[in-house]
Amino acid sequence: MARPLSPLRTLSTPALLGLAVAIGLSGCAGLPDQRLANEALKRGDTALATQNYRQLADLGYSDAQVGLADIQVETHDPEQLKLAEATYRAAADTSPRAQARLGRLLVARPDATEAEHREAEGLLKKAFANGEGGTLIPLAMLYLQYPQSFPGVNAQQKIDQWTKARYPEANLAQVLLYRTQNTYDQHLDDVERLCKASLAVTDICYVELATVYQKRAQVDQQSALIAQLEAGHATGKISSQRVDAVARVLSDSDLGKPDEKTAQRLLEGVAPGYPISWVSLAKLLYDFPELGDVNKMMEYLNNGRAADQPRAELLLGKLYYEGKWVLPDAKAAETHLKKAEGSEIAAHYYLGQIYRRGYLGNVDSQKAADQLLTAARGGQNSADYALAQLFSQGRGTKPNLLNAYVFSQLALAQGTPEATDLAQQLNDQLPPAQRADAQRLLQQEQQLRGTTAQNARALSAMQQVDGEEAL
Repeated sequence: MARPLSPLRTLSTPALLGLAVAIGLSGCAGLPDQRLANEALKRGDTALATQNYRQLADLGYSDAQVGLADIQVETHDPEQLKLAEATYRAAADTSPRAQARLGRLLVARPDATEAEHREAEGLLKKAFANGEGGTLIPLAMLYLQYPQSFPGVNAQQKIDQWTKARYPEANLAQVLLYRTQNTYDQHLDDVERLCKASLAVTDICYVELATVYQKRAQVDQQSALIAQLEAGHATGKISSQRVDAVARVLSDSDLGKPDEKTAQRLLEGVAPGYPISWVSLAKLLYDFPELGDVNKMMEYLNNGRAADQPRAELLLGKLYYEGKWVLPDAKAAETHLKKAEGSEIAAHYYLGQIYRRGYLGNVDSQKAADQLLTAARGGQNSADYALAQLFSQGRGTKPNLLNAYVFSQLALAQGTPEATDLAQQLNDQLPPAQRADAQRLLQQEQQLRGTTAQNARALSAMQQVDGEEAL
């Protein structure tokens, strides 16, 4: 952990990054309330799912206890994560599902020890042996993410063994390897082959194939895939979650030429039964204003907020912060962003900017530094540049050239365009006597960021294979 950066008090570290734990939440087929909870969870109604899981959990049903813990994990709140881990551990002796969930949780934890890495391996292997699905992908991630803990394991060879044994998850594990090693684009042909072979057994592959076709600008293949997706969703074979994920692929300009109208059609088709898609629709409208007006935007967001979606609070807070779609209102922005900060890293960035710029009437440099550092360590673009500005300008606090230099160098390394001039200015101003301290603090922060970035890339890859995306 990096040393506190003076003169402010100890700066907060980020909450755990988002965890992907949603593969195959199938439940006990013999209990109507359990099925109701499972169905509610699949369509994003966590309130109804929690109510039914809790009733059954209180009666001692382990599947319901695990289902309740799954919902706690999805909040990304540190205290809820502790409660979920305790539940998984209590049920792990007898429940393969709890074994798998606990293993996944340990894989995704940035500060897990080597002993916990090995515990995760044992749990996932045990769950797999007991017939639990969704175990090989986190096991592959464990080997890819922490090779030092498993020096005798070659991740590619392990995946090859799973493929030879014809385990259904092996193909997705191979795709995960490509994503984690940043070689996805070099293996588009293989991703297409693997996912076509697995399309009948896992709808996650619709997301991967849509990504391949979008990158290649293969319009005909994409259209055929979308038709197949919609037909499968109409018969209940394909989940709304996958439709939402495919729609986000279609609207992502980083993947190719967007098809925002098809994305909107897909999302509007699933949103009434899958509230998360209301937020996806609002984000789509934000990116493509020609698709609607401010009234439509607010309709989407209010539907998302009614379903307790933190991403809706984040986007609404951003709208009030920017003042583009609505009149700027810093207090309203703060209110909505605070509701999202438990799970959305970007919320910390916008809160930090509100406090740094004094939008609430006064500059609060300590709150600004805490929020911006959390955002920066969570991978939020421009947060380091904002920190460099905070410490160099000294609004609300005494300027600190040492801290300003450290964050300007981090912003420069990330390729933040605005950072070039500021970094050069601070480099020229830094006294020779402080350079050794500056380099030491910079190296400590870079080391911390390296660990965090590794986990972020790994979790992002797992989330994408799971079909989940961030806002």
